[in-house]
Amino acid sequence: MQSEVITIRTGSRPVVRDITHEAERFLAGKGDGLLHVFVPHATAGVAIIETGAGSDDDLLTALDDLLPADDRWRHRHGSPGHGRDHVLPAFVAPYATLPVLGGRLALGTWQSICLVDPNGDNSTRQVRFSFLPG
Repeated sequence: MQSEVITIRTGSRPVVRDITHEAERFLAGKGDGLLHVFVPHATAGVAIIETGAGSDDDLLTALDDLLPADDRWRHRHGSPGHGRDHVLPAFVAPYATLPVLGGRLALGTWQSICLVDPNGDNSTRQVRFSFLPG
């Protein structure tokens, strides 16, 4: 298995960040196999969605509706409502595994790999790409 950790700057507000190009760069020169994408954080996840047509903003809106940033959460350190960020990985998993054919991601036409980070308390995130040759 080959593995690499990259750092992504996410800023100080909730974001859905397309990391497909970073994954493709990691896969350059590799053959068939599986790409595993893992975010080693308790308040971030990985989603395979369409970006650029509003779906990324729709995802953040849906998460706000499902997990409001208010004072209902028992987990209370950080920004107000930060407890909801710790519940996020139960809904948006911190990992995804994708097929790789001929060194290229076998994604659908409109699919992208996205880092989902609702936590404005952390401005950078790490993402681990792992390639398992097949």
